[in-house]
Amino acid sequence: MLVAVAAGCATQAGGDGLERPHGPTTTSVAPTTTATSTTTTSPAHRTTVAPVDVHSLRPPTPAGDPAALAAQIMAAEATLRDPSVGELAAATAALAQQVAYRQLGSHPEWDGAVLDAVPPDLRSTVMRHAAARREFRGMHRTLSSTLPTWRIVPPEPAALLLATYQEAEAAFGIPWRYLAAINLVETATGRIRGTSIAGAQGPMQFMPATWEAYGEGGDVNSTRDAIMGAARYLAANNGAVDIAGALYRYNHSERYVRGVRLYADLMLDHPRAFHAFHGWGVWYLTDQGEVYLPVGYEAAAPIPVSDYRAQHDG
Repeated sequence: MLVAVAAGCATQAGGDGLERPHGPTTTSVAPTTTATSTTTTSPAHRTTVAPVDVHSLRPPTPAGDPAALAAQIMAAEATLRDPSVGELAAATAALAQQVAYRQLGSHPEWDGAVLDAVPPDLRSTVMRHAAARREFRGMHRTLSSTLPTWRIVPPEPAALLLATYQEAEAAFGIPWRYLAAINLVETATGRIRGTSIAGAQGPMQFMPATWEAYGEGGDVNSTRDAIMGAARYLAANNGAVDIAGALYRYNHSERYVRGVRLYADLMLDHPRAFHAFHGWGVWYLTDQGEVYLPVGYEAAAPIPVSDYRAQHDG
């Protein structure tokens, strides 16, 4: 039955969307660019500072101990929850938030010290992030010594994505936050362009047979078509009533279901959580540790991790 075919890429799930254990083949999609610019004025002259591409930012260095990690989390969360901050500050904080929660996910022994250091009203957020990270990390059983044949591009604008998720919710009754969480987990909100080793395609990672059944003739690589297809698939699997069951049909992993629901709950709890996720980058977990893949990364063939690091680290 087509309904039993996982729409996502089954055991090759992305692990908080920002890493995958095996490489796909690339697809051709034109990237977009988001930039900010600053103009300074004096009585004598006006100087325009070159635009800053927020998607070219590099992640910060991980904290060295629980106290520093707690400070990094608090600073990032404070910035991301402030609607008045500029685009560059928000993008910088989103990467810092991502790095912090990835690190906490790898250090459960730090939980107590970090929770003691952050304000009480932030503790639930911290532990949900850490729990989601651990769920997706637990899905990775076989790690690669090469980097994937992906292309990393900027995501669609946050406002456009949010409007599309909400349009799909109105049409199919699937709360938008679950669609956003799937998009995050599967392709880092559309940053990863390529086909998984299992054959899943597009921003929401559909298997071809499932897309044929639920895509309604759309383009699997189209952001809007893919999001609408995912909502259609979840609705057909009773997602409006039993979202956990529908998510399990999307990807046959209880860890996947729990992780997606944790990210969706974070978006329900705080109105700006989606904008923070939108600023997260792409990480690839290898047998030699984590490798950050920036916008502009492109590989036609698998790249040995050691070769890539020799060229790009430092």
